[in-house]
Amino acid sequence: MEPWRHRPRDPMGWISPETFFFHFPSLRYAFGRNSCYLCFQVEREGEGHSSYDWGVFQNKVYFEAPYHAEFCFLSWFCDQDLSPDEHYHVTWFLSWSPCPTCAEEVVRFLREYRNVTLSIFTARLYYFWRPDFQDGLYRLWSAGVHLDVMSFEDYEYCWDTFVDHNGMRFQSRDLLRDNDFLATELENILRTTMNPLQQEIFFYQFGNQPRAPKPYHRRKTYLCYQLKPHDGSVTAKACLQNKKKRHAEIRFIDSIMALKLEKDQRFEITCYVTWSPCPTCAKELVAFARKHSHISLRLFASRLYFHWLQENKQGLKQLHASGIPVAVMSSLEFEDCWREFVDNQGKPFQPWNKLEQYSKNITRRLRKILKQPQNDLENEFRNLHL
Repeated sequence: MEPWRHRPRDPMGWISPETFFFHFPSLRYAFGRNSCYLCFQVEREGEGHSSYDWGVFQNKVYFEAPYHAEFCFLSWFCDQDLSPDEHYHVTWFLSWSPCPTCAEEVVRFLREYRNVTLSIFTARLYYFWRPDFQDGLYRLWSAGVHLDVMSFEDYEYCWDTFVDHNGMRFQSRDLLRDNDFLATELENILRTTMNPLQQEIFFYQFGNQPRAPKPYHRRKTYLCYQLKPHDGSVTAKACLQNKKKRHAEIRFIDSIMALKLEKDQRFEITCYVTWSPCPTCAKELVAFARKHSHISLRLFASRLYFHWLQENKQGLKQLHASGIPVAVMSSLEFEDCWREFVDNQGKPFQPWNKLEQYSKNITRRLRKILKQPQNDLENEFRNLHL
């Protein structure tokens, strides 16, 4: 009934640098690369304890192959004495995205094991032009799987975690050659701009802890915005993510420009962003605000982006001087973001440990950068109605 339960195989250890650079480049068409590698990590959380596991599975991608890498992982994973009282977050880094058959089996698996969440980062899209493969990816996303094309940070993390590099420093070489193209194709398949955030993505990416929770990899920039006319209801909202050479803030500006809002009507936009804007994005946001005086823009950041660097401090000061309020997200904003942009399935927002303490610490840093008294910040931001 469940093919992944049969003939389990143990995962291999590290892969060689040669294998990594040959099988993981982000290519539109990758002829001759007839193997699929699945690098995985499993975070296991129960009452009062947590554990972490990792490894690599490999297979042939031919249709006649009896066990694809995804099947091998599921078979191995089900032999790990899974407990219904624990939560498991699984992350896959794949050289090829799943085929329709594997996608279907993963969906069936997740329906049975409700305490398992899955994130998939793929180097390439397998037969992305075929409708059945597109449908498989969309079914995964609809089942709650987070899907994305591997970024530079993902490659660097895989190099540090899964490659036997003997201390060799990571170099991207041509790994990201067609990354922009594939990211756009995946976004078109999933139509992710209109989809809500998955719960595990929200908690990992928007968390304001000084160090990201396990599994450790760099937190990316996500920007969620909602637009409404002055004294009106929300008319547009979306979640955007950084893409190579096009940050989430720039994609946000593109999205608002495409709406062609009437200049004789006033609009308000609230943005929740995981990282405060970099200097380039700050400059673009200032230019956007000056050109569109009928739009009132305010930003709430979960964390400050390299706040000790002078150029980043200057960018925050420019935003503040231009009249664009920048504040640190507190439980009020996290709750609103959860309610408006997350596939929360009707669940109330559950704050993580020390959320308010972290928020106050980050607010103090921002206050020092802007050299503004605490009371002024509170009057300026906390009286805003979400």
